[in-house]
Amino acid sequence: MPLYEHVFISRQDLSSAQAEGLVEHFSTVLADNGGKVIASEYWGVKTMAYKIYKNRKGHYALLRTDAPAPAVMEMERLMRLHDDVMRVLTIKVDAHEDGPSVQMQKRDERGDRGERGDRPERGERPDRGDRGDRGDRGERSFDRGDRHERR
Repeated sequence: MPLYEHVFISRQDLSSAQAEGLVEHFSTVLADNGGKVIASEYWGVKTMAYKIYKNRKGHYALLRTDAPAPAVMEMERLMRLHDDVMRVLTIKVDAHEDGPSVQMQKRDERGDRGERGDRPERGERPDRGDRGDRGDRGERSFDRGDRHERR
């Protein structure tokens, strides 16, 4: 059977127990239709980049599944009809990764940002100042010459 990863976002006003209950509910839907859940992760409440249905935050969850296409379609249909689920993303993968997802790993373990260390002194910037390619602008004054008054 094909392998899938599903991420869904549920409303922020749910408790974490209710959000994890949604994971169990959709896992049961898959099992009833001939699929199985390999792993599930509850990522917690996260701030979204933009509002969805007037919600600034949402409960994120991941399901890694091994299920036939009709079972996945039925689960997605029920997710989209469920009032507490705001967004659903399903992707087909070749193989599931071992261990926790990147979201669940601690920032130290990810190592995606190197140490900044001591920064060198900036000093004078050579790209600023007179470049020598422009002539003198002349004296700046606020006198704009002879102007006619408006009527």
